[in-house]
Amino acid sequence: MTNTTTPASDYSDPTLHAQGLFIDGKWQPGSGIPVVNPSTAEVMAEVPDASIVDALRAVDAADAAAANWRATPARQRAEVLRRWFQLMTEHAEELAVLISLENGKALSDARGEVAYAAEFFRWYAEEAVRISGEFRHAPSGANHILVDHDPIGIAVLITPWNFPAAMATRKIGPALAAGCTVILKPASETPLTAYAMARLGAQAGVPPGVVNVLTTRQPAAITNAMLADPRVRKLSFTGSTGVGRTLLAEAAKSVVSCSMELGGNAPFLVFDDADLQAALDGAMIAKMRNAGEACTAANRFYVQSGIHDAFVAGLTQRMAGLQVGPGTDVRTQVGPMITSNAVTKIDRLVSSAIEQGARLHTGGTPLPGNGYYYPPTVLDNVPADADIAHAEIFGPVAAVYRFETEAEAICLANDTEYGLAAYVYSGDLSRALRVGKGIESGMIAINRGLMSDPAAPFGGAKQSGLGREGGVTGILEFMEPKYYAVDF
Repeated sequence: MTNTTTPASDYSDPTLHAQGLFIDGKWQPGSGIPVVNPSTAEVMAEVPDASIVDALRAVDAADAAAANWRATPARQRAEVLRRWFQLMTEHAEELAVLISLENGKALSDARGEVAYAAEFFRWYAEEAVRISGEFRHAPSGANHILVDHDPIGIAVLITPWNFPAAMATRKIGPALAAGCTVILKPASETPLTAYAMARLGAQAGVPPGVVNVLTTRQPAAITNAMLADPRVRKLSFTGSTGVGRTLLAEAAKSVVSCSMELGGNAPFLVFDDADLQAALDGAMIAKMRNAGEACTAANRFYVQSGIHDAFVAGLTQRMAGLQVGPGTDVRTQVGPMITSNAVTKIDRLVSSAIEQGARLHTGGTPLPGNGYYYPPTVLDNVPADADIAHAEIFGPVAAVYRFETEAEAICLANDTEYGLAAYVYSGDLSRALRVGKGIESGMIAINRGLMSDPAAPFGGAKQSGLGREGGVTGILEFMEPKYYAVDF
């Protein structure tokens, strides 16, 4: 593990230094929530711990701004989002360093996230002016059917720590494009990125109250209070399935519309006719993006017998060669996990699998020193009933299983309550599409290790969530269809 880090002076842009509640366009400094650098386990800042009173003030601000923002022409809303995209692009390096500091991800990963995150503002700047309606004759001939779309109303957005910029822009972009005002509650582990982006949003021309940002140590109480307010009409959440179920139950009390992007347990299928090197390239991307701390990360590698041993050998060589170190070290390829608890969970899953007969090829033991480090790890011969086969690992661990037939591969891929993402590698496109059709998942990557795209619908099946983010459909999550029966 290396110790050389990017100097703190690289994060020197005063436009990004914002550490306070952001309500109605005003900053409320405070403390109460320490922000820890996972690379060193040291506190790097403190942010305010919002109360229920603060949360309801944010709802007040969003409500006061709602009518004007709703009435703002789509072109003007689009221009604000476009300027926000440009500002994120101009400050990309400073944002990347900030993400790397508070999240721990390798600087190369953080740079990729900033570019990806900014694209949501550019995409929805373009979609804001393309919200469609409908006009047709009623089948009876009695009248005409006119369908318009209205902004759904105030939206509460709850985002996780693993992609602190992208998960926020993926929600804010379509909400603002649709004409909604929002309250963003970022994860308390990574709040600085959200506050930095709010400052850039204000510079881009986002009116006071249209975007509000709260940090809190009592997310359940804060969220429940906002959902109970009849002015709040939308909840968009990204996080664990367990928390998602709780939020759905709470939202049901006020019949609040919900979009839920929840957990995953992605299978990665490699058939004998696959290009081995391409499959390994894809495996490294699908597994090691953000060090495996991603809901779309490949968790279960199912490899057909004829190519299994070569795949395991190649994957082991590549994983063992990765450079582990502090996120801001430019040489780092794998940064720390987000917390010590994350390391403990990963270690428990790996140790349990080994005890049940799995073979360890590389890694497998937490790394010593400051920070929360777990090495890239490869297991094979993993029992199908091992905990690691059914849990979302959220770390740099590849568990490899052998299969014989196409039907078996589909059955194994579907042996989970989740259905967010899946990967299929085969030299036969017909087979790949057939297998993809058989897998119960919202997204399938064929001969690719990366599937996320702002222009594509992102979301899952089964216990992986409700609704879609991104793409043309993403903006409709923040709109209500309104039907007019018209005689003329």
